[in-house]
Amino acid sequence: MAKNRHESLGLTDEQAVDMYKHMLLARKIDERMWLLNRAGKIPFVISGQGQEASQIGASFALDRNNDYAAPYYRDMGVVLAFGMTAKELMLSAFAKAEDPNSGGRQMPSHFGQKKNRILSQSSPVTTQVPHAVGVALAAKMEKKDFASFVTLGEGSTNQGDFHEGLNFAGVHKLPVITMVENNKYAISVPLDKQIASTNVSDRAHSYGMPGVTVDGNDPLAVYEAVKKARERAVNGEGPTLIEAVSYRFTAHSSDDDDRQYRESAEVEEAKKKDAIISFAAYLKETDTMTEKQEQEIRSEIDSIVNDATDYAENAAYPEPESALKYVYEE
Repeated sequence: MAKNRHESLGLTDEQAVDMYKHMLLARKIDERMWLLNRAGKIPFVISGQGQEASQIGASFALDRNNDYAAPYYRDMGVVLAFGMTAKELMLSAFAKAEDPNSGGRQMPSHFGQKKNRILSQSSPVTTQVPHAVGVALAAKMEKKDFASFVTLGEGSTNQGDFHEGLNFAGVHKLPVITMVENNKYAISVPLDKQIASTNVSDRAHSYGMPGVTVDGNDPLAVYEAVKKARERAVNGEGPTLIEAVSYRFTAHSSDDDDRQYRESAEVEEAKKKDAIISFAAYLKETDTMTEKQEQEIRSEIDSIVNDATDYAENAAYPEPESALKYVYEE
C-alpha cells in the first residue's frame, strides 16, 4: 500500500492532525478578533486568513525547541506553533497588562516572546529580516545547531532591509530561512505592480542561495520545502529563500476597505482553495482523521477561543503609572 503524502515526508498521523488543529485555531482566533473589532471591543486586526497553511507547514518543519522565529504581523499560525497561546494572543488584542508581547503597550500582532524564541518585531515592515540574519550569524559564530526562520509579505521584498539581509546571509552562508508569504497584495497594490520578475524566488540567485516557489495553500508542500531548507542551514550549506503563494482573504487590516482595489468575485474564487477545507478533506480521504474527530477538534477549538476571549476581556489593563516602564532605565 502506498504511503500517504504526510507519511512519505516523515510526519505521523498525529502530527498531520496537529497541523490541522493549529491551522484551524489560527483561523478561529482571527475570525473572533474581527467580531470583537467590529463590536468596538478591540482597536485593530491585521489578518492571516488564507495563509495558515504556509505558516503551520513551515513551523512544523522547524525544531520548535531550538530554532528562532522572526515573524511578521500576519503570522498568528507561526507564533501559535512556537508556543504562544490563544489566551496570550487575546490579551495582546485587548492590550491588557498580561500581554506577553509588550505588556499592553504595542499594537496587536506585534509579536515577541523570549521563552519561545520569537523575536520582537517593530511596525516598519521588513526590519525583522536583518534581525533574523543576526541570529543566524550568532548560530554560526557560536557553532550552534539551530536555524533562524523569518517571514514577510511579498510587498516587503522591495524594501532595502530584504536586500541587505539576504545579501549578508548569502555572502556569509548563514543558517537563515526566509519565507515570503506571497498573498498577492501589498496593502492595495497587486503583485504585478510590485515586482517585474515572475516570482519573488527568482531573486534568490543574485544572493547566492536557492530559491523555491511552493503552493502556500498546501501545508505539506511548504513543510517539505522548509524541511530541506533547514537541513541545508544546519549542515552549513547556507540560506534559502522560499516563496509560499496563497491569497489574502481579508482586507489589509481592519482599517482598510479592500473593495476599493479588488473585486469581491476574485476573493470568493480564492476562497475555493481555502487550505482549512482542502487539508481537512485530505486527512479524511486518507483515513488520518474521522468526521467525528473533526467535530471534536472544532468543538475543542471553539471552547479555547471562547475561554481566551472571556479571560482577556476581563483581565486588568496596565497601571497608568507604568506607561514609561521599558522606555527609560529605572
